Amino acid sequence: MFVVLLLGDLELDCHPFPHCIIKNFLSSQTFVENLQRELLELNFNEKSNDLYKFKQSDDLKKKKEPHIAAIRAALFGRFRSWLGDVLGVKLEPTVDISCAKYEYTDVLLCHDDELEGRRVAFILYLVPPWQSSDGGSLDLYSTDSHFQPESIVKSLVPCWNTLVLFEVSPVSFHQVSEVLSQDKCRLSLSGWFHGPSLERPPRFKEPSILKHPHLPRDETVLLEWVNPLYLDISYQEQIQTEFEDNSEIQLKDFLKEEKFREVSEALRQTGIQWMKRDPPNKRCYESASVDSLPECVSVCWELLRSEAFFLLLSNFTGLRLHYLCPADEEDEERETKDDKEEGEVAGTSTESPSSSSSSSSSSKAGTESGGKKLSSPVCCGEVRRWSHGGYTLLHDAEAAQAEYALDLILPFGCAEWEAEFGGFTCYVANEEDEELLTVYPEDNSLALVYRDKETLKFVKHVNHKSSLDDSSTSREFYDFSFVYYE
Repeated sequence: MFVVLLLGDLELDCHPFPHCIIKNFLSSQTFVENLQRELLELNFNEKSNDLYKFKQSDDLKKKKEPHIAAIRAALFGRFRSWLGDVLGVKLEPTVDISCAKYEYTDVLLCHDDELEGRRVAFILYLVPPWQSSDGGSLDLYSTDSHFQPESIVKSLVPCWNTLVLFEVSPVSFHQVSEVLSQDKCRLSLSGWFHGPSLERPPRFKEPSILKHPHLPRDETVLLEWVNPLYLDISYQEQIQTEFEDNSEIQLKDFLKEEKFREVSEALRQTGIQWMKRDPPNKRCYESASVDSLPECVSVCWELLRSEAFFLLLSNFTGLRLHYLCPADEEDEERETKDDKEEGEVAGTSTESPSSSSSSSSSSKAGTESGGKKLSSPVCCGEVRRWSHGGYTLLHDAEAAQAEYALDLILPFGCAEWEAEFGGFTCYVANEEDEELLTVYPEDNSLALVYRDKETLKFVKHVNHKSSLDDSSTSREFYDFSFVYYE
């Protein structure tokens, strides 16, 4: 049972983590209106990455506008002292405060606010009359036994002159939901009171993704599915030259048109079981259960896992994804450095009568003529559905487990998809904000991107602009997403 304490304009609640709501926080309406005016006159900078999109002011620590200076002094003076006494914690005089503007499609996705020194977060809302249908709510998440966010259990709708406080902790997962109003501005002052951090339990480590060797399928599957242009050896050499120069390439009209149309139509069938992929501090999208895929989609899945396709990728990229592709000096240097394969590798498939020939191939792949043991190329993949609210986020565990890898994305059903909807894949350097590459979804365009251990990727939040103009229904698209390892 959870107890909520209500005292006039003050509400205290410990579920899902300790937070406090104080309505009519500032007694003078004139002061609040002048504060709002000064804040709106500030210079705001566009902020956008995997986690958020909104506008933020410069640091308010030294701003001299009278009402900004007054609220800063009040919050980090007497109010900080009172709050420290209530919590029984010595809060530091560190001033950490800024102003944020959230407008249509702006969002701040699920996170816990934990950075060294942050003890209590605060938000003071300076918004026009606001309803839940406008979006922009402060959503609080429950957590599971591993301290991972689970589901939204409370949503706080912004309200004029209302202060929200919450304790920063390993379970203080929250988000600012996407602003859906096209004519309102969600203006707020926010920051943190600093003090001794709460003890954090060991971070939960997700199970390693299962990786699979190729399926025993010969070149017949390529002849049935792939645009003949890409099976021409001389054209493959041109592709490899471009790929080796840029580490990425997009191959348009990759599948035969009739095969592409067949898979596109099949992906819209109601019989596919779509499973939500979470937790929300790392990802939010739907992935198909392979067992529920229609036959043509399943065959396309097998195409991307086939031995013939591994060899085709080797020809496109020069990477050693098949024993027939020779190793170069760079491969050998990297293998010496990274001789221990991360993750698990599934057992060799025995589902086909041709598995004996595959076993022979695997044996050849396992040893070079010089007798040196090589790792067998493997892959992992999924069929994904993207719609309003979908995204993936960068996270520490991903950076720690990063490997050299070849990413493949093959989209379906995005003929009317626009860049402003989101849903594109961004590549960034680890611990850097600059985007190295953006891959936009394009029908039947096979994207190949080679990344090293310092390159990470995320899918940008699919925003409300993806909704159809005449209804609340969201546009959606699908893709096959595979990762191949030498």
